[in-house]
Amino acid sequence: MTINEKQDEIIEEFDLFDDQLDKTQYIIDLGKKLPPMPEQYLTDENRIMGCQSKVWLGAEIQGDTLHFYGDAEPTAQISKGLISLLIRVLSDEKPENIAQADLYFIDRVGMGSLVTSRRAGGLASMLQRMKEYGREYAAPAQ
Repeated sequence: MTINEKQDEIIEEFDLFDDQLDKTQYIIDLGKKLPPMPEQYLTDENRIMGCQSKVWLGAEIQGDTLHFYGDAEPTAQISKGLISLLIRVLSDEKPENIAQADLYFIDRVGMGSLVTSRRAGGLASMLQRMKEYGREYAAPAQ
């Protein structure tokens, strides 16, 4: 699946919910399904600054694609769900595609009305870091 196909799939899933509480619960449920993050990535270097809670994001190149790992502190269920959504869309894609991705699903599912302004800032920080990883890994080796 392409990045846009993954986004369209998420939009369809969110369209099934009429209520904002149901959408929020869905985000929490997605976070609960996020695979555990390998210990070596739970470092201050991989912590996303700008998040209301402690959130970590790690990446490694696997072949010609970039694989992401993410986690959040146990009390940060919504943040964990948000990183889970971003990983779902961007993980295992080519770095240059990640760096250039237009993540329209965030607006289309109404994420702005689902999360607080502080969480929205954290979401933007998560996305910015993932795009930075894409740019770093897409850059020719020096």
